[in-house]
Amino acid sequence: MLKSHRTETRMVFPIFPADTNHYGTLFGGQAVAWIDQAAFVCATRWCRRKVVTVHLSEVNFRHPVREGSIVELIARLVRTGRSSMHISVEMWWEPMDHEERVLACQAECVLVAIGDDGKPVAVPPLESAVPEE
Repeated sequence: MLKSHRTETRMVFPIFPADTNHYGTLFGGQAVAWIDQAAFVCATRWCRRKVVTVHLSEVNFRHPVREGSIVELIARLVRTGRSSMHISVEMWWEPMDHEERVLACQAECVLVAIGDDGKPVAVPPLESAVPEE
């Protein structure tokens, strides 16, 4: 698998009525659940171990997401520690009836790899990008 496929995960969801509040916009809790899922998949693809979310910060809701539209979540591994993986997640909103793309939400997540005993285990380091020649 290419390294870029291991450091970035994309997920797309249609916004159905069950995902929305009484205003017809996406529940914030549903957005956070999808953010956590995208970060989980990204971290798992990087280390191929059990992972758990230990921190979710800076959830910024920027634009409402209306029922009947779609969202794309882009999770990117931005830093690793000994056992931790820092994942930045963006949620992009797209109406279905015309060409538009707006950053709806973003968050920073930290996940930790754990062994069968539930204790943190080492993850592969994220190497600095090598400039192209």
